Amino acid sequence: MVLSSSAQRVLPTPIEGFDHINRYWDRTMNLPAAKILPGELYVSVAGEMIVTVLGSCIAVCIRDKRKGIGGMNHFMLPEETENSSDAWRDSMQGVSTRYGNWAMECLINEILKSGGEKKHLEVKVFGGGKVLNNMTNIGAKNIEFVHRFLSSENLSITAEDTGDIYPRKVLYFPDTGAVKIRKLKKTHNATIERREKEYIDQLSSEKGQGSGSVELF
Repeated sequence: MVLSSSAQRVLPTPIEGFDHINRYWDRTMNLPAAKILPGELYVSVAGEMIVTVLGSCIAVCIRDKRKGIGGMNHFMLPEETENSSDAWRDSMQGVSTRYGNWAMECLINEILKSGGEKKHLEVKVFGGGKVLNNMTNIGAKNIEFVHRFLSSENLSITAEDTGDIYPRKVLYFPDTGAVKIRKLKKTHNATIERREKEYIDQLSSEKGQGSGSVELF
């Protein structure tokens, strides 16, 4: 068990490999929470809430609906097509999990490793907004990718809120499957656009270097 210094509440011990994720006691919901950033994912077996904010990025929420084991990923770009290191298999902080194909495989594998069964998986998809002006619609490409990936894995989507022009804040509860979404219509699009451009630039500069997570969003 981990003590949250901000609220002096005891947090459940994370699954091995997820110690780097920002975890805290959410005072509004009165329960333990994990906040994930682009390129991160988190799996819980202990009734935690998982939180993220999305622009063009996609978050896929998957759980075993019978056992309440589940998690969320957050990726910016659909696929890493070049040969890359297998280091992502040993760490949730690898560069490759910033790409949809690795992020999806890693999330599903971690749920199955924690006791979930593929035949009982429930999938929900969020994000992919068109928040980047004067650029290729990355959000649409992310949506297309995740639909194609899930179809290839014979996994159906039970809930989806994608596209549009607004960023989203997503709260996911893997134990129950509940999701709360807030479209950030008052958020300055220029701020979201700047952060996403910076993130894409950093991904490009770090590609193949094996560096750690980027905490920009």
